[in-house]
Amino acid sequence: MTLEVVHYFDYKSPYAYLAQAPTDKLEAKYRIRIQRVPYTLYIPDFLGAAELDATGTDIVGTRSEHQWRRVRYSYMDCRREANRLGLTIRGPRKIWDSSLAHIGFLYAHEQDNFRAYHRVVYERFWRRELDIEDIAVLLAVMNETGIDVEGFTRFAGGSGRELHDELQAKAEAAGIFGVPSWTVNDELFWGSERLGLVEEAISQIQDSTRR
Repeated sequence: MTLEVVHYFDYKSPYAYLAQAPTDKLEAKYRIRIQRVPYTLYIPDFLGAAELDATGTDIVGTRSEHQWRRVRYSYMDCRREANRLGLTIRGPRKIWDSSLAHIGFLYAHEQDNFRAYHRVVYERFWRRELDIEDIAVLLAVMNETGIDVEGFTRFAGGSGRELHDELQAKAEAAGIFGVPSWTVNDELFWGSERLGLVEEAISQIQDSTRR
């Protein structure tokens, strides 16, 4: 039996950020290649829209109190885990469009040089040091991480955007609705608390191929 593991992430998801190191460890432990696919969440669909001014006041005002309680808990929960792991998570002041940064990942991936870009984008975004909607900022990250940037602007406005949208549609057809998610031979696992089951599925498939 062949083994195909896919990991879905979004740069604006703190839970997906926390899932990166465990995913890397799975890859190393089982000596497999985990395919990473960006999945751009449209957060207003399920948590409402929000944007905070300098005083921390929401200037959009479409979130319900229930949605705010969920959001506040989620960031508290993620910061708690991040502190345990020595990572920094500072809640964003608006809902970001992460699609351009995801197209940057796809561009870096085509050059087989995505890991440093991936790490830098995640780390700096969650320290509030990176504007993931600014192409000039992303080009600077690519330069810093050794990616040939010559064709990125054209890629971002053409074939890269098309690839992003195609992958988004394929992910949704496969049942993806949130991140972090993994599929192991098309079996879907959502949330880091399922990583034990992801590992179990990988191990069972590898064991079956050795028999």
